[in-house]
Amino acid sequence: MADMKELFEAREDMEKQNELYRPTSFWADASSKMVADFSENGIENFRSLEMPLNFFVPTYGAPGNGFSPELLEAIFKSHQPENTKQSLALSRFFSGYETALADYRVLLGSDEQSHKPYLHTFSESKVGNPIEHFEFENRFFSRSALNYLLGLCFLKRHIGPETPKTVLEVGGGFGTLGEILAQSGVPGIKYIDIDIPPTSFAAQYYLTEVLGKENVTTYNKTKELDEINISTLPSMSVLCSWQIEKLRGQVDLFVNFISFQEMEPVVVENYFKHVRRLNTKWILLRNMREGKQKKTSKSNVGVENPILAKDYARMLPGYSLIDSNVFPYGYRTVDNFHSELYLFKRRS
Repeated sequence: MADMKELFEAREDMEKQNELYRPTSFWADASSKMVADFSENGIENFRSLEMPLNFFVPTYGAPGNGFSPELLEAIFKSHQPENTKQSLALSRFFSGYETALADYRVLLGSDEQSHKPYLHTFSESKVGNPIEHFEFENRFFSRSALNYLLGLCFLKRHIGPETPKTVLEVGGGFGTLGEILAQSGVPGIKYIDIDIPPTSFAAQYYLTEVLGKENVTTYNKTKELDEINISTLPSMSVLCSWQIEKLRGQVDLFVNFISFQEMEPVVVENYFKHVRRLNTKWILLRNMREGKQKKTSKSNVGVENPILAKDYARMLPGYSLIDSNVFPYGYRTVDNFHSELYLFKRRS
């Protein structure tokens, strides 16, 4: 079992940092509840716990599809299928299987298998005790994994045989992108995940369990350093938000999937300042086109000021938008919100 003391110490250190590196309104209450969730139920079960499922462990089925287990039980009780085919169809629909299969088909049809990073051989670990894991052709996938895999297909479509070897991510969830890159066949790959504790703690746990402690640098190993040279890091690193200021070196690809839309513009702009400082060539983002919901009361979860595509363009002087995409690599919700991918490239 992971040592929760590391998480508590990182949280204490975070309170001493500039507010740009502390949880914003969307995450403030959730992050505290998540620590309690980990403490009570074990970090080894984080992919089946309530708070992670609602914030950084996305699902195709409940709760991600908006149906509670109680509502699903009521639906199945009141509408008994007439035959096995109907029963299977209903089960696959509500479980999210059909949506996951649709994403998997896009992956198969889109990935250019002749060049790296290799995506067609990826299979996800069951570390974290996931409540949802789909098997396609003897390989396993979560929604998090398929989200990233489709984003990487979008990237490969534009960069061709060029292979990013140093990848920096802010807000990497539980480390899925790191796991994908570790299986990508890219020699000397380096992945750095920057996040706030407790999500950084979940990613640290996940990647060390999947890849081994010797292959993952963590906050405890680096917190006393004044500078963190990217070239000296191992293949995988999980650092805390304020440590981005200490990074030295150059980055080939910066990634942010969904978490920037949960932050305030001033926080995002500060992260981009460091992304530019590290001479990053490519920037791959996923954001809600319409912006995240606004916080209108103490009880509702939301942001003070939603991040929109125009904000990214303003925050990235010296970069050109290469392409944006909702279909087939992003997602449109049933109520017409668009989870959109953006690819920027540094102008030479």
